[in-house]
Amino acid sequence: MFSTVVLKKFEKIKTPFYYYDLSLLKKTLHVLTSSAGKFGFIVHYALKANANKKILHEIKNAGIGADCVSGNEIKEALASGFKPGSVAFAGVGKTDEEIIYALNKNIFCFNCESQQEIEVINALAGKTGRTARVALRINPDINPNTHHYITTGLEENKFGINKGDLENVLKLLQKSKNIKLTGIHYHIGSQITDLSSFKSLCIKSNEIQHWLNKRNVFIEHINVGGGLGVDYHHPEKNMIPDFESYFKMFHDFLELQKNQKLHFELGRSVAAQCGALVSRALFIKKGVQTNFLILDAGMTELIRPALYQAYHKIENISAEVLRKSESKTNKGKTLKSGDENQIKYDVVGPICESSDCFGKGIMLPETKRGDLIAIRTAGAYGEVMSSTYNLRKKVKAYFGK
Repeated sequence: MFSTVVLKKFEKIKTPFYYYDLSLLKKTLHVLTSSAGKFGFIVHYALKANANKKILHEIKNAGIGADCVSGNEIKEALASGFKPGSVAFAGVGKTDEEIIYALNKNIFCFNCESQQEIEVINALAGKTGRTARVALRINPDINPNTHHYITTGLEENKFGINKGDLENVLKLLQKSKNIKLTGIHYHIGSQITDLSSFKSLCIKSNEIQHWLNKRNVFIEHINVGGGLGVDYHHPEKNMIPDFESYFKMFHDFLELQKNQKLHFELGRSVAAQCGALVSRALFIKKGVQTNFLILDAGMTELIRPALYQAYHKIENISAEVLRKSESKTNKGKTLKSGDENQIKYDVVGPICESSDCFGKGIMLPETKRGDLIAIRTAGAYGEVMSSTYNLRKKVKAYFGK
């Protein structure tokens, strides 16, 4: 991702900033669409992961639909060229204004998460003279073995309709004249690396579909959400997720009926690896038991480590790129790796919060004031979650072709 040419460009840019490798994004999209296409699967991109306009432009051009969780995300998707018929509207707290907007735009589907939401959508659809296409977001009660903040398919979560409530939901749908049930929807969590969790989802979905069929309820599509994880520890080694194995899991274990379509809502796995947060070393402070590397980027630019205790690989790209350059100028001779000059740092930001920490005990080459530091795999849930806390300005984004 980084080279001497890129580093020279970075030296002239005010830090911190987001950097996106559009070439990697395009390669990721090609692998994704090719893998899904083998099985005839339909993919929507989850805008909540990254709504940068250039990122959305590339994703739209790849022929992918949109998964939105707010009215503004729907507006941004449509403004970016996504077709209304490719937009799925999820979210546990849709407002009346958002529902009416989506109805008037004739979107693909509302993923409904409660009986009261169905009642509200039915009433609003009646007022606007439209029929709302809906999918029931069913809670399959599957533990995806990920961080508890990003699990969404357990009975204790706020998302989805519990299986025990389905009888009452079907009775409600029979009375809802302005609603057409077209699908069922699931989403069990995020950053899932154990594919067996998705096998469990397939088995649960098969059981639920059989239960619906016995009650003469037949659906046009199943939406299994997203959640496929990425490799935060080895971004260079695993730049593109294993979409082939992911989709094959659903092909092998989920029972689709004739003419039934399978939909996915992927976000992190599409955008994460193409982005990095680039910062500059402000100060190196020696503490009692550790050294603090204080950056000009903080939790206002990338909140995941503070919010989830999430890991992101941190690199001193001034030192790393220089070492690679020196290796080339020495005509391929192997130079010392610099391990003897590695120093342990707690990498922190400037925000007035003790939680403003990107990583503790991080081994880096001896770092100097002004060195450029890259925080990797930040293309998803990075820029889109940034804030102006401490009255900081939102950072800019730059792109590599």
